[in-house]
Amino acid sequence: MKKYAFLSIAALFIIVLSACGSSDSEGGEDTSSSEGGSLLEQIKEEGVLTVGTEGTYAPYTFHDDNDELTGYDVEVAKEIGERMDVEVEFEETKWDSMFAGLNSERFDMIANQVGIQPDREEKYSFSEPYTYTSAVLVAKSDNEEIKSFDDLEGASSAQSLTSNYADIAKQYGAEIESVEGFTPAMELLNNDRVDATVNDRLSVLDYLNQKDGNSQVEIVDQEDDASETAMMFRQDNPELVEAVNDALEEMREDGTLEEISNEWFDEDVSVQ
Repeated sequence: MKKYAFLSIAALFIIVLSACGSSDSEGGEDTSSSEGGSLLEQIKEEGVLTVGTEGTYAPYTFHDDNDELTGYDVEVAKEIGERMDVEVEFEETKWDSMFAGLNSERFDMIANQVGIQPDREEKYSFSEPYTYTSAVLVAKSDNEEIKSFDDLEGASSAQSLTSNYADIAKQYGAEIESVEGFTPAMELLNNDRVDATVNDRLSVLDYLNQKDGNSQVEIVDQEDDASETAMMFRQDNPELVEAVNDALEEMREDGTLEEISNEWFDEDVSVQ
């Protein structure tokens, strides 16, 4: 009996060792792709590309009179999805929590005029640029003290803390008043609670156009260098970035990107 018991234990021991050896062999490789597939493969399988956006940043991403999400970035993202043969689902979130939403995998991509910056490139991946715009300084029309970026020294400026426009305001010595997007920044400026805001030229022009000449604010200065904005992704998803770039390239070549741009801005903002 002891002999048979010993043989049984030995056989069990060998089986356990074999199982462990097999597990170690697979663990030496990155098995995440083989088990769950790449993010692009998952998107293709589910048929859905989830996109993070504000929904409050006209004319890029906002709600129209029928409360439908629309805008330049929304239309570009939808066209990308169509060319990838997947549906696009938008997850609306505030700007300052948008990167956290991407990190936590609430969505696969951000379409919200995200500027390409070196510090962001260390943490995220970007598509090819699809918008070229510039920063403008906005102040009250009757403010005689702020007429250029240099006048921001010691002045208060309404900015989203994590935006590249906040970085510009800080560089000129402004004291930052934190807001959660473009609209609150303009409200603070109109209500004399801040001296200025640094923001996107196209958004400001759209805002002034909506006011039809009745605005109390104006553009007082503009930076010459155009900033590049792109779709943003978590790192280590090169297949998805490539698929989006392929779609954008097709849109450039057949004129669709220019057409969408002209629809919203009466100019082609997709080229420098």
